[in-house]
Amino acid sequence: MLVSAEFSYGQLVELGYALVSTAERDLQRQIEALTAAGVGVDRIFLDTKVGVSVDRPGWRAVRELAGPGDVVVVHTLDRLGRTTRDTLGLVQELTGRGVGLRSLADPVTVDSADPAAPMGQLMVAVLVLLAHLDRTYTAERAAHARAVASRLGRHVGRPSLLDPATLAFAVQLRDRAHTMAQIVAKTGMTRSSLYRYLPPRPPAPLTAAEQAEQAEQAEHSGTTAAATAAVVPGGVVVAVA
Repeated sequence: MLVSAEFSYGQLVELGYALVSTAERDLQRQIEALTAAGVGVDRIFLDTKVGVSVDRPGWRAVRELAGPGDVVVVHTLDRLGRTTRDTLGLVQELTGRGVGLRSLADPVTVDSADPAAPMGQLMVAVLVLLAHLDRTYTAERAAHARAVASRLGRHVGRPSLLDPATLAFAVQLRDRAHTMAQIVAKTGMTRSSLYRYLPPRPPAPLTAAEQAEQAEQAEHSGTTAAATAAVVPGGVVVAVA
């Protein structure tokens, strides 16, 4: 879907998103830029782990909260996704749902939420078009590869090693606080298979406000520990009651 002249937003809610990079593991610069742009710290969601396959609870929360008329704000567009293809796909998804997108520090403005910034909206339209072309070409290459494999009599796709229904049942049991022994007994799966195929519990999303509170608590704990410690002869540190 491209941004058309009728593409408009209602009463917007701005949701900030910050993602660490391999080179820069500190999110403070992104958080400061987002707050300076007017996004509240309780509406800035963070992801602090890198890696294409790493779960992103912060982005998952933004995706669930953002509705038509809302705007997702990022420091730069590359902080939206792990890869170029991932970023393009997310831009198209947000636009298709009527969610605006604004980046703060890109050389070319990206802003689909401001009707007074036609170039920013044009950039979003171009990105959506690139995402559509990328998916089209990927699907065509995959279809061609399957056709060639089929003509050569080769199996297409990976063999199924586990019944999806059994795995889904195991996930339900895990979510209902069943023990591993109980899940093994009820599903017939081995422990090794459970540990290999059972998806991890999704971590809770973290906002900038919660991160600041955790840092303050950690600093307070360190100060308290230092104040209640004493050094006895021999250099041994002991706690003072």
